Amino acid sequence: MHYVIHCLDHDGAVEKRLAHYEAHKAYLAAAPVKTLVSGPLLADDEETMIGSCFLLEADTLAEVEAFNKNDPFNHAGLWKTISIRPFAKRVDNR
Repeated sequence: MHYVIHCLDHDGAVEKRLAHYEAHKAYLAAAPVKTLVSGPLLADDEETMIGSCFLLEADTLAEVEAFNKNDPFNHAGLWKTISIRPFAKRVDNR
Protein backbone atom coordinates (compact mmCIF):
# COMPACT_ATOMS: atom_id res chain seq x y z
CA MET A 1 0.00 0.00 0.00
CA HIS A 2 1.11 3.57 -0.61
CA TYR A 3 0.96 6.32 2.02
CA VAL A 4 1.55 10.07 1.93
CA ILE A 5 3.01 11.93 4.90
CA HIS A 6 2.56 15.71 4.76
CA CYS A 7 4.27 17.73 7.51
CA LEU A 8 4.45 21.47 8.07
CA ASP A 9 7.25 22.95 10.16
CA HIS A 10 6.85 25.36 13.03
CA ASP A 11 7.35 28.95 11.87
CA GLY A 12 10.98 29.98 11.48
CA ALA A 13 12.32 26.41 11.76
CA VAL A 14 14.78 26.40 8.86
CA GLU A 15 17.81 26.45 11.21
CA LYS A 16 16.40 23.52 13.23
CA ARG A 17 15.69 21.63 10.00
CA LEU A 18 19.26 22.11 8.78
CA ALA A 19 20.71 21.12 12.17
CA HIS A 20 18.97 17.73 11.98
CA TYR A 21 19.20 17.15 8.23
CA GLU A 22 22.11 14.66 8.25
CA ALA A 23 20.44 12.50 10.92
CA HIS A 24 17.16 12.65 8.97
CA LYS A 25 18.92 11.65 5.74
CA ALA A 26 20.66 8.70 7.43
CA TYR A 27 17.36 7.61 8.95
CA LEU A 28 15.66 7.59 5.54
CA ALA A 29 18.47 5.49 4.07
CA ALA A 30 17.98 2.80 6.73
CA ALA A 31 14.20 3.03 7.16
CA PRO A 32 12.12 -0.16 7.35
CA VAL A 33 9.57 1.25 4.87
CA LYS A 34 10.29 2.01 1.22
CA THR A 35 10.54 5.70 0.40
CA LEU A 36 9.39 6.25 -3.18
CA VAL A 37 9.56 10.06 -3.18
CA SER A 38 10.50 12.55 -0.48
CA GLY A 39 11.58 16.13 -0.16
CA PRO A 40 10.97 19.46 1.49
CA LEU A 41 7.84 21.52 0.96
CA LEU A 42 8.65 25.09 -0.03
CA ALA A 43 7.20 28.49 0.76
CA ASP A 44 5.74 30.68 -1.98
CA ASP A 45 9.25 32.01 -2.68
CA GLU A 46 10.02 28.48 -3.97
CA GLU A 47 13.23 28.41 -1.86
CA THR A 48 12.45 28.46 1.88
CA MET A 49 11.82 24.98 3.32
CA ILE A 50 8.60 24.87 5.37
CA GLY A 51 7.79 21.18 5.65
CA SER A 52 8.25 17.64 4.40
CA CYS A 53 6.40 15.34 2.03
CA PHE A 54 6.87 11.59 1.65
CA LEU A 55 5.34 8.98 -0.63
CA LEU A 56 5.97 5.61 1.02
CA GLU A 57 5.27 1.99 0.34
CA ALA A 58 4.52 -0.15 3.40
CA ASP A 59 2.37 -3.06 4.49
CA THR A 60 0.43 -1.19 7.18
CA LEU A 61 -0.47 2.25 8.42
CA ALA A 62 1.10 1.31 11.76
CA GLU A 63 4.48 0.86 10.04
CA VAL A 64 4.22 4.31 8.48
CA GLU A 65 3.19 5.90 11.79
CA ALA A 66 6.17 4.26 13.53
CA PHE A 67 8.47 5.43 10.72
CA ASN A 68 7.26 9.01 11.15
CA LYS A 69 7.39 8.89 14.95
CA ASN A 70 11.06 7.80 14.88
CA ASP A 71 12.21 10.35 12.29
CA PRO A 72 14.91 12.66 13.73
CA PHE A 73 12.92 15.65 12.46
CA ASN A 74 9.98 14.51 14.59
CA HIS A 75 12.21 13.88 17.62
CA ALA A 76 13.57 17.42 17.23
CA GLY A 77 10.05 18.88 17.31
CA LEU A 78 10.41 20.35 13.83
CA TRP A 79 6.90 19.63 12.60
CA LYS A 80 3.87 21.63 13.73
CA THR A 81 1.40 19.43 11.83
CA ILE A 82 1.61 15.87 10.52
CA SER A 83 -0.92 14.21 8.23
CA ILE A 84 -0.60 10.55 7.24
CA ARG A 85 -3.02 9.15 4.67
CA PRO A 86 -3.34 6.03 2.52
CA PHE A 87 -2.83 6.89 -1.14
CA ALA A 88 -4.34 5.13 -4.17
CA LYS A 89 -1.84 5.76 -6.95
CA ARG A 90 -3.65 5.99 -10.30
CA VAL A 91 -1.00 7.57 -12.53
CA ASP A 92 2.78 7.38 -12.39
CA ASN A 93 4.48 9.08 -15.32
CA ARG A 94 8.04 8.76 -14.08
